[in-house]
Amino acid sequence: MNHELQIVTTADGSKTIYNSEVGENYHSRHGALQESRHVFLKSGLQYFLEYKLKVSPSTGGGDLEGAEVSVLEVGLGTGLNFLLSADYCTDNKVNLNYTGIEAYPLTNELISQTGYDQYVSASVWDSFINEYPGSLKHPVKINTYCQLQTAHCKLTNFTTNSQYDVIYFDAFASARQPEMWDEDAITHTIHFLKPGGIFVTYAITGNLKRTLKSLGLKIEKAPGAPGKREMLRAVKCADA
Repeated sequence: MNHELQIVTTADGSKTIYNSEVGENYHSRHGALQESRHVFLKSGLQYFLEYKLKVSPSTGGGDLEGAEVSVLEVGLGTGLNFLLSADYCTDNKVNLNYTGIEAYPLTNELISQTGYDQYVSASVWDSFINEYPGSLKHPVKINTYCQLQTAHCKLTNFTTNSQYDVIYFDAFASARQPEMWDEDAITHTIHFLKPGGIFVTYAITGNLKRTLKSLGLKIEKAPGAPGKREMLRAVKCADA
């Protein structure tokens, strides 16, 4: 294991990785699983499907079957947000096109030590572990419904002709990596968001809100995950 990366247990019993060089965990110490489910799956992906596609999410297909959604994640990290999203979309027969930006990809060995296999189906987990290395080079199929591509680059170097329905902004905290949260970085990120698309992140700061508003997004303060009173969700206006 990289001596700068250590597996640690968070308050809800789920594990994350502590990066001693950055001085930060990959997920909230108050609960990695709870944060990922609340901020990104529930407040991002499920919110988009329910309120933008005008359907009621349900397990095992139902109204969501055949829906399509594209997600861009800034900071793929351990892959937890992807795993939960892929598992949800597989259960509900939603077609998921997922791109994760990750400047410093983790090894399969380290990811396997997170124990995230207990939170998703065995088929999604096994396919992710097998296909993740390939996703750094080209899009890979996780299963019938889910495709993953990992952009091995820094955020500012990421380019694509695609735009996405949902952006998960899961960079390290601004106190640790301020360059990920400055106006240039956020502007670059929002360029990849479709009109009507959703931007979600665990943080909520004055600078972030002002930047997003200047880019034509409507800001919403949503209840935060355990350990945080609020989080930020923003919708890109159709004429932005």
